[in-house]
Amino acid sequence: MQTLESGSRRPSTISVLRASIAQSGIRSLYAGLTASLMRQMSYSLVRLGTYEELKTRFSKDGPPSTARLILAASLAGGLGGIAGNPADILLVRMTSDSIRPPEKRYGYGNALSGLISLIKEEGARGLARGLIPNTIRAVLMNASQVVSYDFAKSTLLRHPIPVIDYQLRDNLLLHIIASTVAGTVATSMDFGRSFRDETADFTPMLAVCSPADVIRSRVMASSGKTSISHILAQSLREEGPRFLLKGWTPAFMRLGPNTVLMFVFFEQLKKSWNTLAS
Repeated sequence: MQTLESGSRRPSTISVLRASIAQSGIRSLYAGLTASLMRQMSYSLVRLGTYEELKTRFSKDGPPSTARLILAASLAGGLGGIAGNPADILLVRMTSDSIRPPEKRYGYGNALSGLISLIKEEGARGLARGLIPNTIRAVLMNASQVVSYDFAKSTLLRHPIPVIDYQLRDNLLLHIIASTVAGTVATSMDFGRSFRDETADFTPMLAVCSPADVIRSRVMASSGKTSISHILAQSLREEGPRFLLKGWTPAFMRLGPNTVLMFVFFEQLKKSWNTLAS
């Protein structure tokens, strides 16, 4: 939805899903799966690994401050964004191919063939397409996601849950609650109500990652030598500032479960590794 151009009527998340299934079947919902796996093995591996290492270094003299955690998460996110940029380009193009005119589709069969085609057609510089907004988005994402997870986790360990007066322990339930908080914070800091088509709907008014996410998606989906400033100016002229929050709902649908599963598995892997190491 972030790559859709302006039109007379903006399609909803449900209508885009229905159209995609009707046109290409259920398999269309998993378009770009190989690119997504490549992205996780580069972007997520670097950002989470770097953050844990920096957090360990900052903890030598005691628990690190929130400012230090934000700094560590921002640096780790930036490195992750750079490492995962090629996979991000492939992911954006493969998932948006179905809504493009046939003559403008990239037709990547998988992430590996797409990477080869990208280098052949656009050269090594093509791998850096959208690098600046993608890195900014990665910094914002990591700083809001992993720091809010650590903050929620440590807070819930120190204080019992109000009303029911239940003290959580460092277990699966705690990881699920803290990661749910992290997913919500990473996607949106605040939102208000708007009414569209006479139906009550929630539209985010202040998002952390959505504006940078939209810009990097459009830059990566484009081809040729179209600059970021040209894409931004054209989008603002044709759609107004609201285009920066386009596609928030599907982004939350993806980021929420992704954050929960990521931190739950990450915590289990850390426990298993510590057990083996000891």
